[in-house]
Amino acid sequence: MFSQFSATADTLSKVSTVVFRIGTDAHLYDDPEDVSIAPLLDSKFDSEKCEALKRLLALIAQGFDVSNFFPQVVKNVATQSAEVKKLVYLYLLHYAHKRPNEALLSINCFQRDLGDPNPLVRAWALRAMAGIRLHVIVPLVMVAVGKCARDPSVYVRKCAANALPKLHDLRLEEYNAGIEEIIGILLNDHSPCVVGAAAAAFSSICPNNLSLIGRNYRRLCEVLPDVEEWGQIVLIGILLRYVIARHGFVQESIMASLHHTENFKFQKESGDTNSVLEEDGDMSGLHESELANVVFRCYIEGPDEYLSRAGFMSKDSSEFNPRFTLGNNNEDVKFLLRCTSPLLWSNNSAVVLAAAGVHWIMSPMEEVRRIVKPLLFIQRSSAASKYVVWCNIQVFAKAIPSLFSPYFEDFFICSSDSYQIKALKLDILAHVVTDSSIPLVLKEFQDYIRDPDRRFAADTVAGIGICGQRHPKMANTCLEFLLALTRQQIMTGEFGSVEGEANILIQAIMSIKSIVQRDPLSHEKVIIQLVCSLNSVKVPAARAMIVWMVGEYNSLGGIIPRMLTTVLKYLARCFTSEELESKLQICNTTVKVLLHTQGNDRSTIQKILSYVLELAKCDLSYDVRDRAYFLKNLLSSYLDSQALKEENNNLSQNTDISCALAKYLFRGQTKSNSSEPIDHRFYLPGSLSQIVLHAAPGYEPLPKPCTMLSDGLKINEFGEGVANSDAYATDDQNSVSDTLDEENYSTYSSQDSNRSGSGGSEEDGSASEDDDNSNPLIQLADVCNVHEVKNGTSQSASDFGVLLSKRALESWLDEQPGFSSSNNPEQNQVRRSSARISIGDVGGQVKPKSYALLDPVNGNGLKVDYSFSSEISDISPLFICIEVSFKNCSNEIMSDINLVDEESDKSDSGDQSSDMHESSVVSQNNAPNLSSVEEITSLESGQTMTRIIQVRFHHHLLPLKLTLYCNGKRHPVKLRPDIGYFVRALPLDVDGYIVKESQLRGMFECTRRCNFVDHIDDLDKNKGDHSLVEDKFLVICRSLALKMLSNANLYLVSVDMPVTAKLDDATGLCLRFGSKLLRTSVPCLITITVEGRCSEPLELTVKVNCEETVFGLNFLNRIVNFLVEPSHSHV
Repeated sequence: MFSQFSATADTLSKVSTVVFRIGTDAHLYDDPEDVSIAPLLDSKFDSEKCEALKRLLALIAQGFDVSNFFPQVVKNVATQSAEVKKLVYLYLLHYAHKRPNEALLSINCFQRDLGDPNPLVRAWALRAMAGIRLHVIVPLVMVAVGKCARDPSVYVRKCAANALPKLHDLRLEEYNAGIEEIIGILLNDHSPCVVGAAAAAFSSICPNNLSLIGRNYRRLCEVLPDVEEWGQIVLIGILLRYVIARHGFVQESIMASLHHTENFKFQKESGDTNSVLEEDGDMSGLHESELANVVFRCYIEGPDEYLSRAGFMSKDSSEFNPRFTLGNNNEDVKFLLRCTSPLLWSNNSAVVLAAAGVHWIMSPMEEVRRIVKPLLFIQRSSAASKYVVWCNIQVFAKAIPSLFSPYFEDFFICSSDSYQIKALKLDILAHVVTDSSIPLVLKEFQDYIRDPDRRFAADTVAGIGICGQRHPKMANTCLEFLLALTRQQIMTGEFGSVEGEANILIQAIMSIKSIVQRDPLSHEKVIIQLVCSLNSVKVPAARAMIVWMVGEYNSLGGIIPRMLTTVLKYLARCFTSEELESKLQICNTTVKVLLHTQGNDRSTIQKILSYVLELAKCDLSYDVRDRAYFLKNLLSSYLDSQALKEENNNLSQNTDISCALAKYLFRGQTKSNSSEPIDHRFYLPGSLSQIVLHAAPGYEPLPKPCTMLSDGLKINEFGEGVANSDAYATDDQNSVSDTLDEENYSTYSSQDSNRSGSGGSEEDGSASEDDDNSNPLIQLADVCNVHEVKNGTSQSASDFGVLLSKRALESWLDEQPGFSSSNNPEQNQVRRSSARISIGDVGGQVKPKSYALLDPVNGNGLKVDYSFSSEISDISPLFICIEVSFKNCSNEIMSDINLVDEESDKSDSGDQSSDMHESSVVSQNNAPNLSSVEEITSLESGQTMTRIIQVRFHHHLLPLKLTLYCNGKRHPVKLRPDIGYFVRALPLDVDGYIVKESQLRGMFECTRRCNFVDHIDDLDKNKGDHSLVEDKFLVICRSLALKMLSNANLYLVSVDMPVTAKLDDATGLCLRFGSKLLRTSVPCLITITVEGRCSEPLELTVKVNCEETVFGLNFLNRIVNFLVEPSHSHV
């Protein structure tokens, strides 16, 4: 039976492995050396070169050394195939440091690729040059990075920013100035994607050169919400450091209030109701303020520097005197807080922590509470980041407990929490509890003590002790609970054998000791109860603490001094059976009692001490023996009877140094301290150092406040840093340039131009397939600039509208004068003036292209054709609807006509076989699916019948192998996919189209040029009609739209007609089509621009914008192919 289960499990494992390998190159890792790689690298076919390079990369991933193929790979860097070029770049990056001489041979190809029209190729070339990291080519890489930093493509500029840290790692000082200059250019970029990469480069190369941030401060704040999440974290830290270095801390912030620790009592007496520091407990206020002050100083100085200086300097050192600014009057601070406020609700926990850190440090006290709810929310939503969030909340709650006091229920323990999370929650809960909430918290703690995890239960007992220390009004309640818990642990008698129970008892007595230490006079009875239970307590650490309390409070009240003799006799009698720590405490306690005892009991105590020390001198532990010898020599004058008598007669004459030392060490009673020494390490919120509690590599504290005042900044009468008038000159210049760009675009003037500014005219002017024939043929609208979408707002797409044009790219490359000559200023001026027209309902004229599936010769008289349908599948969006036509061209009746997918059936049966070869399994899994087709039982001679089938192609280039049965005969056929129907129509208006197009720039955009001649035949047919010259534009638009809609499932968004003086010039005619992918619903936009005369072959520029770059490139090639084909081929 078990063997059958094992076989089933193995089969399922193999099937799951095969399923996950479908559509991947995983077979390359099975046996990567089964094909000779060298001949494939020398092949003239790009597909074979790709196969060879993939196998090389598979060998590299498995740890093999394939550097011997380096010369053969390098010569393929000059290929025209983008896929081959990408694989070659990956190989070169891996082995360039081993073969530097051969790598230098490819530099010329890299430089040539930097001028390629395809932005992907330019980015790959730059990434490869920067990744080689040879000192010899650093000058060339610097030139390339500087050129790509001004590239029209966003992706190329981002790659330039990513290349800068690689250059900086080469440690060539002479290029640092140039690198920082390029960083300044990229920080001023309009694209959030580039700004995020530039911020990361700035943080790793020149984090202290904050003058680069000052020139672009407001622009960086504005673009902050749009930067990628990990770039936001870096940019938030940079902006925070800049504000502190330039303006200092905000005078109304928590950090400024915490700096003035010595004024805390004055603030409490003056009744400052707005202070966040106000607490319910009087005893804990000063301690919390001191802790918060330590947090503040650690942020500025660093924990190591502060703690080392605090060891020999006073806590309120006058040398630490930061500068403050008025937050209400400082626009830079207000702007930063306003831009980071939305990030408090980011989906990324790290972004929320970074934004919360800014508000924690810079926000005014009345606004700092806004960070509480976001912090509590992310700990509920993200399980992976809980520990990091709680560690940061712990620091906030300890420094300012009142921030989280109203939300104490959020810190209750969940059963699913790990021990680390439970411990953090307990610590936070013990600090944020107030007098009003402590009864409920204590009830919650009672449940926690019964938790099976006894380590957690011991931590809960420690939390009760913290609550009793911080809230004197509830100290008695906490003590009663702890004493009851101590009696319960003593009565069970299990703590001696169970380590967890022993820890609970130790923690309970330790908590009692800390509470009693606050006010010993009020808790005399508590000490007496512990002393009475000493005979029942068997845990050494617990007994040692009780013995310590006996010696520490031996003169407290009237009962304890009278019971000391009995207690010490008991301890001396049990001395030999005690553990090490108890023995040491018994020695110390006996000495303390001797120094405080007066009268007749003194001789008894002296005898007990002598007896204990004699036992200790013979103990097995050398620590106890050393303590006994030390005490005997230190108290020799007390242990000698004659010296003791003299001291009783005249104590003022005792000048022995040892006696003075003994009194100093043992006679002074511990005073109640409101604060304990603080030696914690605090680091900036959200940093790795705050989690590991030491300075992680790359950690830097905040800059010294107002250190940028030496850079030519002015100081006003308040001592604040005031920016110069040209501080934001860069922003102003950019805004001026944006205005000039808008004025350079001409607009079409007509009698309807006053109505074209409204939204309604735009909707009426957009051409679609659903327009009624009653609409006007031509509708004039202001469509001069496709990049001016938003009402004057400066966005990345609109600001770089001109740069992203074809002409700007060619002029920047300056390497293809043949293309640039065709774009003269006159054509550009004509292109900018256009009118939107409607070409009526063209949907009824669309004739999908028909393909032959089976010809009558091979089908014994049966002719089968198929055409792709624009209908949407009712099975799944992954299926494509195809109309199949069956025609009987013979003179006989045909029967039992059916279309099936036999290979899918074989694949299903083959998956159940355990001995099938893996390669055949992979090939069979590439077969797509076919929905069931209704069988045709009979087809008369000359009769035609149609069926709608639904097909699932696994790739838009792989055919579907089917089998056609007719009259019992088998006919294998292939159903070839058409990539034009792997999309569905996406209805859009012009504004929506332009917005989506602006989001798919750079690497998501590909362009090709082709010729179009279909309109010439249509114009020749209309010559006899003496039609108007303007109708030529309509004929061209209708021909183009029908050609596109007949070969792809698209939506005609708009048609823009040029308004020129040359009526026969079609240059500037523009058609836009919208679609989205069936599988992923990713938008795919097609724009066709016309150049040339109406009566001659037109030159078309086809542009596809799609996030799926491979699909977009293949779709573009398909569009160009059917636009070039003559129209009669579609009939």
